[in-house]
Amino acid sequence: MSDTNKPTPGSCDNNCSSCPSGASCPSAAGNLPPKADIDVKHVILVLSGKGGVGKSTVAVNLAYALSNHGKQVGLLDLDIHGPNVPKMLGIEDHKLLADQNKIVPVKVTGSLQVVSMAFLLPEKHAPVIWRGAMKSGAIKQFLEDTAWGSLDYLVVDLPPGTGDEALTIAQMAPNLRGAVIVTTPQEVSTLDSTKAITFVEQLGLKVIGVIENMSGFICPHCGEEVDLFGKGGGERIAQEHNVPFLGSLPLDPEVRKAGDEGRPFIIRQKDSQTWKAVDTVMEHLVSIVEK
Repeated sequence: MSDTNKPTPGSCDNNCSSCPSGASCPSAAGNLPPKADIDVKHVILVLSGKGGVGKSTVAVNLAYALSNHGKQVGLLDLDIHGPNVPKMLGIEDHKLLADQNKIVPVKVTGSLQVVSMAFLLPEKHAPVIWRGAMKSGAIKQFLEDTAWGSLDYLVVDLPPGTGDEALTIAQMAPNLRGAVIVTTPQEVSTLDSTKAITFVEQLGLKVIGVIENMSGFICPHCGEEVDLFGKGGGERIAQEHNVPFLGSLPLDPEVRKAGDEGRPFIIRQKDSQTWKAVDTVMEHLVSIVEK
C-alpha cells in the first residue's frame, strides 16, 4: 500500500473503526476490535463495486464448488440489507437456532453451512433498518458467537460498494486471505470495480483476483455464446492493477433458473460450459490462496 493511502499527519481523527486504512495502519492497532476467535484456515471476501453483477450468485456457487472438492465451507451472507443467499440455496424458510449460547448455522450439506440475516427476519419481505454500529455488532456475533466448527474456508458475501460491512469484517476476521472482485465486462461496471480494488488495497488486503461475470450470453437453444455486455473488461482491469484474473463466467439462463429455484447451478448442470467455468475459477482461487 502506498503512503498516499495512509492518514497524513494532523488528518487522523482517531476513529479507527471507520477509517479505510484502519486494518493496516500501525497507529490503529490498539483501537481496533480483536480478531474473532474462530477455527478457520482461509477467509475469502467476495465483493463488487456496484450491484447487479451477480456477486451473490458467484459467492454461492464458489462456496458450493469448494465443498464439492472436499473442503469444509462456511458461507456468511453479510449483505445485511438485501440477504439473498438463503433463497439461492433453497433454505429461505429456515431460522437460526442457538445451542449453548452459540448460533447454529443452517447446514446445506455435510460440508457447507450458512449464516444470513435473512434467517432472523420476522418475514422474508421485512426490511433491515440499521445503522453502522448495529451492523458491526451483528457481524461480530455471526463470526465469533457462531458454532462454525472447524472450517477450511469461510466465504463472505458482502453488499455492493465499500461500506461498513467490508470495513468491519476486514478488522475482525482471522486468517483473511483477501478479496475476490466480481465485475461484468461493460465500462460502467469495471469503473466501479477499480474503486473496489483500490478499497481492498487501502485496507492492506490482498486482491486474490478478478472474476468477470456475464461475459457472454449462452443461447439455450444452440449453445452459442454472444457478447451482450462486451468481453474482456474484467481481464483488462486485472492487468491494469497487476492482480490475478480468475476467469470469466458466461451469462447462462440456467444460472438464473437455478437461483430462483434454490438449487445452485454447480450441482445441477454438471459438465456444461458454465459448470466447467465455475469449477476452473474455483480451482484458480484455491491455487492462489493455498500456495
